[in-house]
Amino acid sequence: MSARGSTLIEEIEEIDEAAIEPGSGRSWPTLELLAAGGVAALLLRPVVVRAFDGPAAQTWATMFVSLTVQALPFLVLGVLVSGAIAAFVPAGSLARVLPRRSAVAVPVASLAGMLVPGCECSSVPVAGRLVAGGAPAPAALAFMLAAPALNPVVLVATAVAFPGRPEVVVARFLASFLTAVVVGLGWSRFGRRAWTERPITGARASAPEAAPPTMRRLAVFSATARHDFGQAGGFLVLGAATAATLQVAVPRSLLDGLGGSGIGAVITLGLLAVLLAVCSEADAFVAASLVQFSTTARLAFMVVGPAVDVKLIALQAGTFGRSFAARFAPATFLVALASAALVGGVLLR
Repeated sequence: MSARGSTLIEEIEEIDEAAIEPGSGRSWPTLELLAAGGVAALLLRPVVVRAFDGPAAQTWATMFVSLTVQALPFLVLGVLVSGAIAAFVPAGSLARVLPRRSAVAVPVASLAGMLVPGCECSSVPVAGRLVAGGAPAPAALAFMLAAPALNPVVLVATAVAFPGRPEVVVARFLASFLTAVVVGLGWSRFGRRAWTERPITGARASAPEAAPPTMRRLAVFSATARHDFGQAGGFLVLGAATAATLQVAVPRSLLDGLGGSGIGAVITLGLLAVLLAVCSEADAFVAASLVQFSTTARLAFMVVGPAVDVKLIALQAGTFGRSFAARFAPATFLVALASAALVGGVLLR
C-alpha cells in the first residue's frame, strides 16, 4: 500500500475517533456488544427456544421484533441525514437560515417538518445534529416533534385509516402542529442551554487538510452516521423491549373498561400511546381499531405517540442526555394531551 493510502486511512481512523462526543465519558462498544450477543444467542439457542414456547413470550418476541424492524429503517434515514448535515452543511449556517426570534423560528421549523418523510425515530438524531450545527434548540425541538406527525406519509395513512372523515386528518395536523409550537416556545422561555448542549463532534474540526475535500466530507459523513447509529441504536432496542413488555403486561380487559368519551379516555389513550410506541406511520390504524374510545381520545393517541413514547424517551436520552429527557418528555406529554383535547373538542364533536 502506498504511503499516501496509508496516511489517508490513518486520517479517516482519526476522524472516527473524533466522532465520539466529547464529554460523554465513554463510548458504547456497539459492534462488540452485537457480536457478543450473536455468539451468546447461538450458544444458548436451545434455552432461548424453550423460553419462548409460551404464548406470552411469543407475543413479546413478535412485538419486540416488529417494533425494532419497523423503526430501524427510519432511524437509519435519520442518521444518514444527520451525517449529511455534519459533512456538507457549513457550521453555523443553520442558525443563520432560521429567524432569530423564537416566536417566528419555532413555527417555521415546525412547518419544515412537513418536508421530511419519516417517523419519530429519524427525527431525533436529525434534531441533535441541528443543535450541534448551531440551530436554536427550541426550533430544532419543534422540528423534532413536527416532522413525524405532519409529513405527507403520516397524513395519507391517517386518511386511509379513517375513510370519509377528513376532519380527523385536519385535527391531527392542527393538534400536532400546536404541540410542536407550544413545546418549542415553552423551551425558549424555560429551557436552559445546558440541557440540550450537544457539541459538534470533532470530526468536522479535526478533518485533516491534506485529504481531498470530497474524501474529507465522505469520511466525516461516515464517521458521524456510524457514531449516531451506534449511540441511538442501543436505546432503540431498549425502548422496543420496554414497549413489548408493556404490551404483554397490560390486560386487554383493562383497556375495555377504560373506554368512553370523557377526559379519562383521553388520558388512557395518551398513556397507551407512550407505552405501545407504535410508529407514526402506522399508529392511525391502531387508533382506528380502538372503537370503544371516542374520536377525541383516539386523536390523543395519534398526537402523543409521535411526540413521546418509551422508545423516543430512550432515543432522546441517548442523543441529548438523561436530564433533557427527564424534563422534555413529561412537558411534551402534557402539551400533546391538552392540544388533542382542545382540537378534538372543537372539530370532532
